[in-house]
Amino acid sequence: MLRLEPIRKLLELAGDPDNPTAEELIELFGRIQTIAVIGLSRDPDKAARRVPAYLASRNYDVIPINPYADKILGKETYETISDVPGPVDLVVIFRPSAEAGQFVRESAKRPEQPAIWLQEGIWANLEIREVRAQRVTAVQNMCTYLVHQALDKGNRA
Repeated sequence: MLRLEPIRKLLELAGDPDNPTAEELIELFGRIQTIAVIGLSRDPDKAARRVPAYLASRNYDVIPINPYADKILGKETYETISDVPGPVDLVVIFRPSAEAGQFVRESAKRPEQPAIWLQEGIWANLEIREVRAQRVTAVQNMCTYLVHQALDKGNRA
């Protein structure tokens, strides 16, 4: 039985009452395989590198989106989310709030309509409302690492 309390606490701290529920986040992580990361950093000391590396270590297929690098985490990078050739289940965005909205909109245009996740400290209220109105799962101001850790611990409880 998964313990939902740690995830509910993270949701409360995120401060967006329209973020998916703990149960919806469990379902999301249960079905995703391919995660495109916009702003995946070349710098191993940055969260924008450590979090995707952690997800890759948990057998997710992490696709780097960074126009300033050729390879990150041993994988070919793409300039934009639109350039990724195969299907994407989740788009994680590591860009400042002032830039995040454009990446939310671009991600929502993908034909498979991947879930969209803005990391902790990143907001794009208008654009997130727009994509949610299109029935796209969208999370903002939450850390995928912390949520996945809470899920992982819940599975072992």
